[in-house]
Amino acid sequence: MQNNKFNLTSPDIQEGHFMAKTFEFNGFGCDGPNLSPALHWQNAPEGTQSFAITVYDPDAPTGSGFWHWLVLDIPADVNALARGAGNGALPAGCRSFNNDYGIKEFGGACPPEGHGMHRYQFTVWALPTAALGVPDGASAAVVGFMLNASALAKATLTATYAR
Repeated sequence: MQNNKFNLTSPDIQEGHFMAKTFEFNGFGCDGPNLSPALHWQNAPEGTQSFAITVYDPDAPTGSGFWHWLVLDIPADVNALARGAGNGALPAGCRSFNNDYGIKEFGGACPPEGHGMHRYQFTVWALPTAALGVPDGASAAVVGFMLNASALAKATLTATYAR
């Protein structure tokens, strides 16, 4: 599934580097601005009809990680999201799903204080259909399952954060 040419970059976050407080959640004991970082992707594989974006923390002390953002059905002619797009400014036609904070918008980093460094995996998925067949209200696990089962390719940028 991995295509080495398909890639994800950001002017706001860097692979393996600590994120700014700008991208920290506002709630659950955190007090950041909760802005989603700008994201840019290029070289999608042939046959791409739409994209999806997910943000996942595999280090959350839940036994199942923590989903921070799930957006499907991003039109194929879109190849970037501006900073803050995850807070109500997504392109027309996108569908958002509840993250583990219980909201359909971007939910920034908020690891427990003193828990150490967490990884935040920002992933763009290239999909072969204009709309992924996931019912509205589906859980993050179902969305993740369908993305993994359907994707032509994915590209991940992993940033870190700790409190």
